[in-house]
Amino acid sequence: MFPHLLNDLHVIELSAFVAAPLGGMTLAQMGADVIRIDPLGGGLDSARWPLADNGGSLFWNGLNKAKKSVAINLHTEAGKALARALILARNETILLTNFPSRGLLDYNALSKNMPSLIQLTITGNHHGKSAVDYTVNPAVGLPLITGPEDSQDVCNHVLPAWDLITGHMAVIGILGAERQRQRTGLGQHVKLALEDAALAMMGHLGFVAEAQLGHERQRYGNYLFGAFGKDFMTADGRRIMVIGLTLKQWRSLCAATELDSDIQALGERLGLDLNDEGNRFKAREDIAALLGPWCARRSLADIQQVFDAHGVCWGPYQSMMECVQQTGPASLAENPIFSAIHQPGIGDYLMPGLPLDFSAARREATAPAPVLGEHTEEVLTKVLGLSTAQIGVLIDEKTIAKP
Repeated sequence: MFPHLLNDLHVIELSAFVAAPLGGMTLAQMGADVIRIDPLGGGLDSARWPLADNGGSLFWNGLNKAKKSVAINLHTEAGKALARALILARNETILLTNFPSRGLLDYNALSKNMPSLIQLTITGNHHGKSAVDYTVNPAVGLPLITGPEDSQDVCNHVLPAWDLITGHMAVIGILGAERQRQRTGLGQHVKLALEDAALAMMGHLGFVAEAQLGHERQRYGNYLFGAFGKDFMTADGRRIMVIGLTLKQWRSLCAATELDSDIQALGERLGLDLNDEGNRFKAREDIAALLGPWCARRSLADIQQVFDAHGVCWGPYQSMMECVQQTGPASLAENPIFSAIHQPGIGDYLMPGLPLDFSAARREATAPAPVLGEHTEEVLTKVLGLSTAQIGVLIDEKTIAKP
């Protein structure tokens, strides 16, 4: 957490699930004042899996670190009026949401009262329809090229990649709009569609152009497309991934395995210069046939010693449990982005902060996620100037709630 980078940025967040909460958390970890407006009793994702043993959502707490939570009943007119007052309380406010831009979140209505308001709204597609990662991913074709080469089934990966990219693009959009507001004094409505983020990335990586040229990408299993990369088994039953993408990586791999002469003979037999990465992909099965037996005769520890000595690009397959249980320099405890934090309602565990490392800003341990409604009284007092008596009335009327 870098508390002084964005400490003059004020964000109101109404959100659920991944992309918008991730964007808000990223801003909060850079020091922005991010206030979540949460429904009484918690929102759509407040109990989403994975869960701690006591039932607390590790998902929700993981995506809302370093924020403040104000619990407001948005089903009542009084609650809507209170939330609207929070949004419009400061001229430099930024509103981040993935809920529809209507009613309370109608940008046109809000900006009439505050022309400087920046609102970033995440939608499913550019028409405003609902979508999630598990509907966008099939639409861009990736499940049809993921999985074993001989499979005819679709294979959805479990990482919500488009949500993650969209969340960080939301941060870029907000900071871009805020920079323009500094110059002009005016806000704007920034719209960001999950599907557009996916299509843009697929275009950047050449998938869209490839299809337009009439080339249908095939399944290649665990081979690295366009160069050489493959998984292999070791003598002690471990699986490793070996990469020869760049020429330096390729030559390091050949030297480490002492297969230079075999690789040269293979290239001559196939009529391919294997110093070219595309040719390595063409010869991938023949190269794998040479590397497979080499790996199968050696333990993981032996391979690690040889590969690391030669600077080979490689890595072992391991479960997240194995990753967490690692000791030594590779352990999470030794990584400066992690800190042992107490999360109220769950307990103590390692939590990641911002992966960015700014040389001009001090890195601090990230703050835990708030308890639902934890900052209700504090925010309403400081931002709206409500008295203790007024807050008491709102609590009695069930317009707001404290923990």
